[in-house]
Amino acid sequence: MDKITIKNLEVFARHGVFPEENALGQKFVLSAELFTDTRLAGRTDELEYSIDYGSFSQYMTKFMQEHTFRLIEAAAEQLAEALLLAFPRLQAVRLEIKKPWAPIHLPLETVSVEIMRGWHTAYIALGSNMGDKKAYLDGAVQALRDTKGCRVTAVADYIVTAPYGGVEQDDFLNGALALQTLLTPQELLARLHEIEAAAGRERIVRWGPRTLDLDILLYDDQVIDTEELTVPHKELHLREFVLVPLAQIAPHVRHPLLKKTIEELKTEVVR
Repeated sequence: MDKITIKNLEVFARHGVFPEENALGQKFVLSAELFTDTRLAGRTDELEYSIDYGSFSQYMTKFMQEHTFRLIEAAAEQLAEALLLAFPRLQAVRLEIKKPWAPIHLPLETVSVEIMRGWHTAYIALGSNMGDKKAYLDGAVQALRDTKGCRVTAVADYIVTAPYGGVEQDDFLNGALALQTLLTPQELLARLHEIEAAAGRERIVRWGPRTLDLDILLYDDQVIDTEELTVPHKELHLREFVLVPLAQIAPHVRHPLLKKTIEELKTEVVR
């Protein structure tokens, strides 16, 4: 990934734990590494295909001056998110905020916080077999579109499938979507649970009927195995009702453990 660097931008702002820091203000020094694709800008010599570092610096300055945070950790987190949302060509940012005048009454040069944040690609399975199934799936897609830090980039066609797991119930309507997100896997899972709950989802019978079922199938190429979350989804490679819609929007994405593409996995399952 290409990189544009802004180093040691000085900003006078009001951030700090102590009231006098918020009232009087002090100097902060910001550095940022902007990860983006500069190829087209380099080939065309046109600024529209890159990130204007002047506008970027002005944005950081204005943000720091218009907000007040107790912790520079919070300032860094909120600023990084705001930058990623405001500059479409920015794929990731490494941001450092230095505090040269930290009030600790000891001889130090500076205190700083440095973070790396960026967009991630996730694939979500959708399912419903109660009530207006299409409305529940459409509602979930819209809820993710409305979620700060989420961009729905593709939605597969919905398909009707037989119930899974041996519980007698109505047929399902299933689908999948691709998502660019600033949320961590755990934050994304919590958001999916909120959307399910808003749709009246009740977790009573395993593999039983539900108004809305949302699962994280893949998150970048990460492998996660905790009590709350398993990624890739542990039954992704076995479920035709997941692989068929997923292959429509991500046929060449590779399963990080099985090392096969989604299209290859679908071919193995679909008869």
